[in-house]
Amino acid sequence: MASIRERARGALLGLAVGDALGAPAENLKPSEIRARWGRVTGFVAAEPAGTDDTEYAIFSGLLLARHGSALTPADVEAAWHEWIADRAEGPFKGAGFSERGTLENLRRGLAAPISAQHRHAWSDGLAMRAAVSGVHAAGRPAEAARLAAIDGSVSHDGEGIYGGQAVAAGVAAAMGGASPEAVVAAALTVVPDDSWTARSLRRAVTAAHGGERAVRSAVVIGGYPWTDLAPEAVALAFGAYAAADGEFRDAVLTAVNMGRDADTTAAVAGALAGATQGVAAIPADWASAIGPARGSCLPAMKGRHVLEVADLLVAGRDVAGREVAGRDAAEPAASGTDATRILVPDFVPDTLEGPAVPVPDIRQEPTAPVPDTREVPTIPAAATWEAPTASVPDTPVEPTMPAAATWEAPTAPMAATSEEPTASLPGTLEEPSAPLPGTLEEPSAPLPDPVEESTAPVPDTREEPPTPAGQPVEAGGGWAPAARGVRAPGPLVPAVDPGDDGNEARS
Repeated sequence: MASIRERARGALLGLAVGDALGAPAENLKPSEIRARWGRVTGFVAAEPAGTDDTEYAIFSGLLLARHGSALTPADVEAAWHEWIADRAEGPFKGAGFSERGTLENLRRGLAAPISAQHRHAWSDGLAMRAAVSGVHAAGRPAEAARLAAIDGSVSHDGEGIYGGQAVAAGVAAAMGGASPEAVVAAALTVVPDDSWTARSLRRAVTAAHGGERAVRSAVVIGGYPWTDLAPEAVALAFGAYAAADGEFRDAVLTAVNMGRDADTTAAVAGALAGATQGVAAIPADWASAIGPARGSCLPAMKGRHVLEVADLLVAGRDVAGREVAGRDAAEPAASGTDATRILVPDFVPDTLEGPAVPVPDIRQEPTAPVPDTREVPTIPAAATWEAPTASVPDTPVEPTMPAAATWEAPTAPMAATSEEPTASLPGTLEEPSAPLPGTLEEPSAPLPDPVEESTAPVPDTREEPPTPAGQPVEAGGGWAPAARGVRAPGPLVPAVDPGDDGNEARS
């Protein structure tokens, strides 16, 4: 059985390998991948290297090595300012849309979690870096999910948080020696059952026995332009991992050949499989191709290696798996490494000004939801009809003789006496000659009977709960995120992929 250190190295090196393998296939359809390379079975780039997925994982790993389970949103926000937002940018300028939106908000002075209120808070940007939380909290999926939510509070919301939590919990379970089935179950326990992430994940692993084409058809929304959807990318990664039964090589290559956001899906599948099997399961030629980060996305991470981060995370734990007390009291690394102490890099200030932002509850919806503009208006008066407090007064009529004596059989049927009025009032009388005061002519629309219960069902006036920012909206059987301020696209139905899913625009 692999040791904790071997699993930690397998998880983070597996992430970097998957990232580098999948980068050339990012945003491509399977048919486009086959047309260029046939089936991808190894590196197709001349100089394979990790992308923003690897560099952000290094960044979050160093942050966790520094703070451990005491990590707060304020710590994360301070690190984003110090090492990303307030520095010169690399060629990738902060990476994907979710990271760009976060950096713009931070530079405007917005603090977490408000800094995550942008149009791409549902992206897989947290999922791509969340494996480090699982490595830190090995064998503790719930703790891993909590830490991932804290890490993501600066940059993500809603389904974006759920995707990161699923990855963190899955890696934590794999680090503890769980089977692939138990890894999937651990991921599902930390996200809401009715979330888009949970539904996609269940569909993916159910279809996994049918191979990559079945997984892709079960999850991908054909023709939808954004390939970095967290519910889609995370589900594809878990589907690839389940289809390969946790075997590293097959899991990563399955994710790559499905296309879409291939660098992230392969990175997540690699982290899951690497934590399951350990670093020895990664082919040697793939492992040797991964060098230190180039800093093309985060210049501050240039020169850092994922294996360094893995060792730092393991060094902060004792043999029983508990965190070592003290932020700078890292113990010697596990057997097989130098006996010298590995010190956590001091790259986050020890003191932070301003109140700490509360840690978000990982099982609750965001506390400040955005009102749902699709809300059905309140049903008007007819739905809340109540009997009047004062009945309609009877019209006094004083006949000169009993009413029965005033009636003679008419020579011809009278329409007025052959049909019951549609809305009669108690105590009123009609006379053929002239209507008496207080009588009612047949109304154009029937009046609700104040005595008898209305036959029409009273509509439920309870309002639907508002949809949180970034929460996907189900439409016509498909799913799409409800981005704040942007109308969700029309009905989106998961395509049954006959080979590809139609027109896919680049993100």
